[in-house]
Amino acid sequence: MVGKDAISKEEEVLRTLLSDLRGAANLRQIDLAERLGKPQSFVSKYESGERRLDLIELRQICRVLEISLSEFVKRFEKEIE
Repeated sequence: MVGKDAISKEEEVLRTLLSDLRGAANLRQIDLAERLGKPQSFVSKYESGERRLDLIELRQICRVLEISLSEFVKRFEKEIE
């Protein structure tokens, strides 16, 4: 069973990775949201941890950020080790 601390670390890594990739793509939250066809609050909420993403949403975000879902997962796994 995964403890609460492990989940918190994973969530923080996920939020940071998504935010860093958006920044590396020189996109503001509003820019990413527009490309996703979502309100800016969608991006703000998942980056702040108020909202969780499902796999389909994560894949859409990765496509806009021009990173494959598999590469994103590799980076995520590397960061949580």
